Amino acid sequence: METERAIVLRTLAQADAVVIGAGAGLSSAAGFEYSGRRFQAHFADFEAKYGFHDMYSGGFYPYQTLEEYWAYWSRYIFINRYEAPPNPVYERLYELVKDKNYFVITTNVDHCFQRAGFSKERLFYTQGDYGLLQCSVHCHEETYDNEALVRRMVKEQKDMRIPTDLIPRCPRCGKPMTMNLRSDDSFVEDEGWHIACERYRAFLAENARKRTVYFELGVGWNTPAIIKYPFWRLTQQNPRATYLCVNPKAVCPEEIEDRSVLLKTDISQLL
Repeated sequence: METERAIVLRTLAQADAVVIGAGAGLSSAAGFEYSGRRFQAHFADFEAKYGFHDMYSGGFYPYQTLEEYWAYWSRYIFINRYEAPPNPVYERLYELVKDKNYFVITTNVDHCFQRAGFSKERLFYTQGDYGLLQCSVHCHEETYDNEALVRRMVKEQKDMRIPTDLIPRCPRCGKPMTMNLRSDDSFVEDEGWHIACERYRAFLAENARKRTVYFELGVGWNTPAIIKYPFWRLTQQNPRATYLCVNPKAVCPEEIEDRSVLLKTDISQLL
């Protein structure tokens, strides 16, 4: 009987193009867990003071001051954006497709694809990037690299507060800055975002009638309209396409069942 690994290799080998769609499950497989021991290792002091028990909840806590807010978020950004993930899942995925005609669309904001070797020109981060700041009131369409500032915030914070002079403020209007993450209509889609979007659309158009594999990894049901539903539609429209999904709850519409490969397995073990 053909193994799941063999199925993936065969499916990719037959492809003229591969469109990778990645969700939070891929980064979870890489070891980016937001609770448990990893949370305790980095945020035990925040848990003791504020009473939340995972990184996600900490991101929504109503901190009294910006000094506290950025003490939390700088630590969060540092470990989830600038430290390497515990498991080399992204590197193994890159080895699978590096010699293929590929493009990546992802809702993840941790920048793991580029760090693993994927070409920047073949990536579309739809929901932002932990490594970028923007004006909190969206007064202009620019984003700003935050690595140097985040590293200073982490190094210089004391008692879960950063120095006041490290609070980032918009260079245009002076309002506080925030992360470039899509949460409401204040999200900044800067020039780089639009360039990546156009490259993605061009890639889809160029390969719309070829033997294209829509390779979905770890995409859940929070935002299915970004990756999952388009992959289903594109597969249905192209009789030469294949929908390849790795997810414990993998499903597909009846219309594309005969051209779908649903692997209900653990991503990290498969790769």
